[in-house]
Amino acid sequence: MPKGPHGEKRPADAIGLAVMIGKIATGEIENERDKAPNANVKSEAGKKGGAARSASLSAKRRKEISTQAAKSRWATPAPAATTKQREPN
Repeated sequence: MPKGPHGEKRPADAIGLAVMIGKIATGEIENERDKAPNANVKSEAGKKGGAARSASLSAKRRKEISTQAAKSRWATPAPAATTKQREPN
């Protein structure tokens, strides 16, 4: 049985996956992802790390980083619209 991105076992075919989702929804089986002990630990650690990094940087360095990010964000033009207009009949 293949494994999902978080290591949970999943059926390989679409019908088997649909049956599994139905069983989880009705409570016949428990969702393996809900049992993961460190699911929220990683996101909490990321929040703590961001706060610690921001506290350790000087105001000047934070400004340099944000300026560089803004320049790179706006340096490339936005992609053109991909919607095609219909021709009148």
